[in-house]
Amino acid sequence: MNHLLLKIKDNVSKVIIGKESVTELLLTALAAGGHVLLEDVPGTGKTVLAKSLARSMDLSFGRIQFTPDLLPSDVTGLSYYNQEKGTFVFKEGPVFTNLLLADEINRSTPRTQSSLLECMGEGQVTVDGVTRTPGIPFFVIATQNPVETLGCYPLPEAQMDRFLMRISMGSLSEQEEREMIDRYISDTPLETIRPVCTLEEITALQKDCRNIYVHADLRDYIVKLVQGTRKYASASGTDKSIAEGVSPRGTLALLRASQGFAMVQGRDFAAPEDIKAVAVPVLAHRLISGTSYTDQKESFIRGLLNSIPLPTEDWTRP
Repeated sequence: MNHLLLKIKDNVSKVIIGKESVTELLLTALAAGGHVLLEDVPGTGKTVLAKSLARSMDLSFGRIQFTPDLLPSDVTGLSYYNQEKGTFVFKEGPVFTNLLLADEINRSTPRTQSSLLECMGEGQVTVDGVTRTPGIPFFVIATQNPVETLGCYPLPEAQMDRFLMRISMGSLSEQEEREMIDRYISDTPLETIRPVCTLEEITALQKDCRNIYVHADLRDYIVKLVQGTRKYASASGTDKSIAEGVSPRGTLALLRASQGFAMVQGRDFAAPEDIKAVAVPVLAHRLISGTSYTDQKESFIRGLLNSIPLPTEDWTRP
């Protein structure tokens, strides 16, 4: 593993027990410069994981607790009239940060959810006709509960497409749960961890990730996977289990995530296993179907991975 990512992972593991694969995917998104949606039932550690990552890096951190009465200006900021100066002054919202925790994002209205579209997709915020830049790097970790619907507003497809990955936390094993009790019985690990890297190191890491080599055959494989989702949607007829395939943004997301996962594994080139490892969390949530069942979409992507032959070559950088 990349030495910087390894330091962050080890630091996070002081708080989060188990969840090694989840942490690796989160670091993959960080290296690739994408955003993550952590989706699971309450109490599985979504917010704690996000906070642990934030405290492991010396970056500015902002948190928004999404509620039905939250306004777009509560996210992006607003201009107010300063009587002393006799002019309008812009007050930055919590989105002007490096790492933003959007907690329970599906509890806010679609109008407020859409206030994140521009900054997540383009790295900028436009208020009152003036475009401003949030932090660089800018990384959003959003959490949501997929089973509770009372007082919640499902994320629209345009919002879902802005997330590089959707990740589920999963449950602890019996041994991991006992270890959690032993660790937390007289301590609060989240309050004791300290940053292990700087903003400049993260910025350099993301630049290096773009230079991870991806073989031409693997690029073709990525295209075949994405095209497979669209061909199925077009041929489904009255079967609307998959109504729309993955967008071109999803194609680039799969490429970036494959590069990021290769970096997490400590390689300077991508391999077929990297694409297979990130395909489900990158592609499944981008499928538009007549049902919102996550399991069905994930099963479809797994079936697609099994149906398209993997290329077999030497993937190392020439």
